[in-house]
Amino acid sequence: MTLLRPRHMVVLLAGLSAPALAQQSATDAAIQRVEVKGTAAGYDPRRDDTATRIVVGREEIGRYGDTSLTEIFKRIPGVSVVTGSGRSTQVQMRGLGAGYTQVLVDGERTPPGFSLESLSPDVIERIEVLRAATADMSTESVAGTINIVLRKTVRKRERGVKLGHQLSSDFRGPTVSFELADRADKSSYAISGSVNHDSFRREALGVEENTRPDGRVDLFRTTTVPETGHMNGFSLGPRVNWTLDNGDTLAWQALLNGNRFRNNAHGQVLTFIGRPPPTPDLHTRSIIDYTALSSDLSWTHAMASGAKLEAKFGVEGTWNKRFLRRMGNDAAGLPETDGSIRNDARAKGANSTGKLTRELAGGHVLAAGWDVRINTSDDIRVEQDTVRAFAPGQVLDEDFGANVRRAAFYAQDEWTITPAWSLYAGARWEGVHTRVTGNTVEPTSVRSSVWSPVLQTLWKLPGKDGKHGDQLRLALSRTYKAPEMRNLVPDRSAWENNSATEADFVGNPRLRPELAWGVDAAWEHYWAEGAMFSIGASMRRIDDYTSNEIFFDGLRWIFRPVNDGRARVRTIDLETKFPLKTLVEGAPAIELRASLSRNWSRVASVPGPNNRMEMQTPLTAKLGLDWQAGSLSAGASLSHRRGGPIRVTANRGFYEMARTDLDTYALWKFNAKAQLRVALSNLLGEDGAWGVSYADPVTGLEKRSWRYPGGIKLRSTLELKF
Repeated sequence: MTLLRPRHMVVLLAGLSAPALAQQSATDAAIQRVEVKGTAAGYDPRRDDTATRIVVGREEIGRYGDTSLTEIFKRIPGVSVVTGSGRSTQVQMRGLGAGYTQVLVDGERTPPGFSLESLSPDVIERIEVLRAATADMSTESVAGTINIVLRKTVRKRERGVKLGHQLSSDFRGPTVSFELADRADKSSYAISGSVNHDSFRREALGVEENTRPDGRVDLFRTTTVPETGHMNGFSLGPRVNWTLDNGDTLAWQALLNGNRFRNNAHGQVLTFIGRPPPTPDLHTRSIIDYTALSSDLSWTHAMASGAKLEAKFGVEGTWNKRFLRRMGNDAAGLPETDGSIRNDARAKGANSTGKLTRELAGGHVLAAGWDVRINTSDDIRVEQDTVRAFAPGQVLDEDFGANVRRAAFYAQDEWTITPAWSLYAGARWEGVHTRVTGNTVEPTSVRSSVWSPVLQTLWKLPGKDGKHGDQLRLALSRTYKAPEMRNLVPDRSAWENNSATEADFVGNPRLRPELAWGVDAAWEHYWAEGAMFSIGASMRRIDDYTSNEIFFDGLRWIFRPVNDGRARVRTIDLETKFPLKTLVEGAPAIELRASLSRNWSRVASVPGPNNRMEMQTPLTAKLGLDWQAGSLSAGASLSHRRGGPIRVTANRGFYEMARTDLDTYALWKFNAKAQLRVALSNLLGEDGAWGVSYADPVTGLEKRSWRYPGGIKLRSTLELKF
């Protein structure tokens, strides 16, 4: 594979500020600019950006009073949220999650162990959804990128607090958030934060069965797992901005966030046909504490040549503690397990990012930049049990250390060729070196590097009266998906009742990155202010696709990630939004929006039918409306996600249940400083459900499914300003 060498990028970076560029003629310096005037609420940057993106602003983020980011993602076109095993959530684009959809905070990677649930919506300024890659962000984005931009700019003095409470059949608890901000002539500051407490009481239901090749059912079990516990979350984000006498700006910001999770569960398995499992009666207590702290200092400097340099230096650290206490009995009521597992993980890192930008004659805006970061982590796993007999030679006290060094250099040109035609061209080189050591593994060193060219263009078609109502987009890009750290480290995760559908997980240090070539095309039609319709199509060809194999090692069933050949992904996206008055004269102030995403994929090494990529959502459809009259506003959102069977390998399957979410909200503005927001979510009372299967030519077809009952959630929030 031909790579763009980092030194070539450095030469280009230095060239942007070279004296030759500073000595341009007066004609060259007179660069033509296009200004867009209007209210911030009425301007849609998507219409003028060459790189296709959807921007969700702060007003839309806070409209339903959500306390979770995943609830907001459910309403964004082209984005879906899927609940997997252990109720973990995945945010997907093109129906793909688990590393294919890149989630960034302020354009940068999140620290190890980061969870979207630990970030409060109140600290977010906007959410950007990029369907095609750009060189100034990591190209580890086969499906696309979601960039969460935190609040930074202070425009005026702010003093506000939000007092909320959530109530449902399984979750309930209060939420408090605040925002303090002020500015002077050359400085400003802001601090925002939130705390929440949720107590829960719920019950998961499972079914396990096995059907032999002759059609006879020789195993049928049901599982109930009632759970009680609570979750506490917090976030605190101070930021300070200074403008120096020479015009330079400095900005410091930090983010402290985390959560505390406590859970008591009692799993009971009833066996109606066949033998009972080794531990049909299991009590567990889980304690999970996660804390993350990041801090960075940004510097912006305008050069005499007209170039602008932006540099950022940051540090980060995470602390993740997990403790699992378990006590279980066998079918005769005798003790089968009485022990605990402790996992402690600490990670720290430092990073430096920057960009040098220069406008040139002919409508060119050149930029080059870097992204360098070092992360280290230390993990320990300690297991003990006074009853269970472990395999001879099995090490119960494990420790792992990882060192990850990343470097990226890029260059790009945003070229306005004519007022109706613009072009974006860029290239990015990314290299990763990962070293893993531990007392139970051989030292492992993995190096990989990827060169990613990117090309995007926007053509505004001529319309009536010289206005541009239609526009076409085209993008070509190369992206990749690097193996996750947990998939590289040969660490183990064991289940009491080990089987082909509940196998122990083991990492694979031989994993290679997945490389993808992609093409995106779209047509957008704007027929009135705030009204648009778009249709887009895309295709990805993925090499070294990562699947998961299941095998029996002589003692237990093992679940391990492996590279599995080539996969192809195709997508069609439809989207529209418009005020009702554009169709009906004199209509009330109602804003309508709708979107549909249809996704297909094929894995070449897996026989059909349904040989799609694992856990891909085939279809997502959304419909919403917002209405306002005086001091009252309200809205509703309907989101449907289709499920269906997936043949992951020749003998392993996955099934995701369809789900439809209906959410509503109402907002009463009492005065300029007080308002009440009431929101209802999951009005249809949809449950979460999924299933897995494994086919063996001798023992037959084994199936396991889980259902997590869900209820209607009521959130009320009193918002006050001082």
